[in-house]
Amino acid sequence: MKRQLVLEDGTVFVGEGFGSEEDTIGEVVFNTGMTGYQEILSDPSYCGQIVTLTYPLIGNYGINRDDFESINPAIHGFIVKEVCEHPSNFRNQFTLNDYFKAKNIPGLAGIDTRKLTRIIRQHGALKGAFCGLDANVDEVVAKLKGHRLPTDQVKTVSTKSAYPSPGRGHRVVLVDYGMKHGILRELNNRDCDVIVVPYNVTAEEVLSLSPDGIMLSNGPGDPKDVPEALEMINGVLGKVPLFGICLGHQLFALANGADTEKLKFGHRGSNHPVKDLATGKVAITSQNHGYTVNEESLKTTELEVTHIALNDGTVEGVRHKEFLAFTVQYHPEASPGPEDANGLFNEFLQMIETNKKAGEKVCQNA
Repeated sequence: MKRQLVLEDGTVFVGEGFGSEEDTIGEVVFNTGMTGYQEILSDPSYCGQIVTLTYPLIGNYGINRDDFESINPAIHGFIVKEVCEHPSNFRNQFTLNDYFKAKNIPGLAGIDTRKLTRIIRQHGALKGAFCGLDANVDEVVAKLKGHRLPTDQVKTVSTKSAYPSPGRGHRVVLVDYGMKHGILRELNNRDCDVIVVPYNVTAEEVLSLSPDGIMLSNGPGDPKDVPEALEMINGVLGKVPLFGICLGHQLFALANGADTEKLKFGHRGSNHPVKDLATGKVAITSQNHGYTVNEESLKTTELEVTHIALNDGTVEGVRHKEFLAFTVQYHPEASPGPEDANGLFNEFLQMIETNKKAGEKVCQNA
C-alpha cells in the first residue's frame, strides 16, 4: 500500500507502507546504527518521534522475545529503505511488519533515506506526518506547522507505581524517566536490590526506601519539561551516591544550576566516540538524545566536565566536585551498541562501597 511522509517544510516522500495504516505525526529523527533495530524501536527515549534508520536493510533477523528495551514501544513511526519480509535467524519469532501491525505502529519503506537524512542534518529535526496518497499535502503542511510536539513524554513512558527487582546486594533506587531495560539488567547482573520508582517521586519517598545508591534513567524529550525531578535531585544530593544516564544526566545538570539546549539533529547511533578527560581514553558509545548540557553554564556550578564527544565537542559527562555523584550523556548499558563504557556501573557500585565504609568509620569513631 502506497503511503507518504510529509515534512513541515513541504517535502514529500512516497513509499510502501507496512505495519499499521494509522496516520501519525511526530518529530522525524535519524539513527545511524547498522544493527539493533529492535532495541531502537522499543527504546522509550523515542517517545513521540518518527525514527529513520540510515542503514538500508532492516528486519533481516526478525523480532525476538529477548531484545526489547520496553514492553510497549512509544515511537510514532519507523522509516527504512528496505524492510525484510523473510527474516532468517534462529531467535526470530515475528517479521517487523507483523510486529508493527500488532502494536499499531506505522512504517514506511522504499523512500530515499539518504536524502531524508541530509535534510534533517541541514535543517534540524523536523515535524512530519504519515498519511495516505489521497491526503492534501498543503493541508498536512499547515497542520504540521501548527502542531505542538508533546511535552509530557516522560509522564507517558514512566512507570505509574514503584516496583521491586530483588537482589541481595546494594539497594539502588532507579528513577524511571523512560528507563531502558538494559539499565535494570546491568544492575541485576551485579545482584543489586533495585526498586524502580516513577518520574515524579519525591526526595522524601526515595530516602524512605533506604537506598545505598540512586540512579537517574534515560528518557525522552526536553529535560526542562520535567521540573519535578529537579527538586527531588536536590533533596537527595550529598546524602546518597548518585549516577545518571542520558536524560538523567541533563536533569542532574539542571538541578545543579547548569543549562541545557537542543542540538540541531541530536546524537542517535551506536558509534559515537567519547573521550574520558581524566584518562585520555576513548570509548565508542551508544547514544540517543536531542538535547545537551551547555558547557559554558557549568562554570558557575559545582560540576566539572569528565567526558566530551569527539565529533562535536559537546559535554558527555559531569561529576560533582564535592558529593559522590556523576552522570554521562551516553548509554553504558548499550542495547544496542558497543559495551566499552559498561564499567561505569562498577564505578557506581564502588562509589557506594566507599560511601558505606566512610559511614562505618564515622560510626566507629563516634
